[in-house]
Amino acid sequence: MKFTIYQESRTGMRANNEDRLAYCYSREALLMVVADGMGGHYYGEVAAQIAVQTLTEAFPNEFRPQALDPFMFLQKGMLNAHAAILDFASKHRLVDSPRTTCVACVVQHNVAYWAHSGDSRLYLLRNGKVRAQTRDHSRVRLLVDQGVISEAQMTGHPDRNKIYGCLGGQQKPEIEYSRKTTLEVGDVLVLCTDGAWSVLPADALTVSLRSADLMLAVPELLAQAEILGGPHADNLSMVAVRWGDSYGDDSSGRSSLISTRTMPRDTVTKRMDEFGRHPGAKTDLTDEEIERAIEEIRSTIQKYSR
Repeated sequence: MKFTIYQESRTGMRANNEDRLAYCYSREALLMVVADGMGGHYYGEVAAQIAVQTLTEAFPNEFRPQALDPFMFLQKGMLNAHAAILDFASKHRLVDSPRTTCVACVVQHNVAYWAHSGDSRLYLLRNGKVRAQTRDHSRVRLLVDQGVISEAQMTGHPDRNKIYGCLGGQQKPEIEYSRKTTLEVGDVLVLCTDGAWSVLPADALTVSLRSADLMLAVPELLAQAEILGGPHADNLSMVAVRWGDSYGDDSSGRSSLISTRTMPRDTVTKRMDEFGRHPGAKTDLTDEEIERAIEEIRSTIQKYSR
């Protein structure tokens, strides 16, 4: 495999960042995950952390260096994350279980497989156009589909934050799967939370990400989204990958061209910020509380990541 990839998360104007994102890859497969947590105190970010960590920790066990059924991996990973969040809520005797959206994508043998629950999105960009996009599990998406409101009215609608798909709720999560999608050289996959997509029109993504260095384009898009979000800017996160990229001039040191051809068969590389460790993260937790939360998250998901 050969690709360039970059991810970044920002707090926006919120007191805390409840978004989490990660990617990892073996010689034959790539996994990307984005989650947007919901819940009081720090529990929303715990739910999001459990989601991304459950999937990324299961990845090395399933992709050695490839999986027989990537869709089954995504289903199992999301359902295990859902169960782990419920376990955490029970252990802490929480009245209301924390919840998180989740969108995840596996690329194996040039074929992309993705799944989502909630309103974090995936876009497939090809030749400057959106070729595929996830459908939000949200109240406003239903209203758009019914013709009650327009796409432009989604952002300011009072029901914008009402979603019916998530991990960690009392109901079994609704998980929607893509078709197997063969990627072409130059295709860009974008996974992002609603803090980014709700204020960035799709054509802004297609223009900015068509040929630019992702390590420049993604921060610029997030900075634009922060400005457009104004004083109420939500947490905003994005991971983008350009497939089969041969971004030739790497002399600047900014490009993140990755070739897995020479990777050992059982090696996995992972990029994930652990709970409370994101640079610039705002939190009222002490270092001791962060360490305790990290250990609780690890112990909670341990039985689900084998």
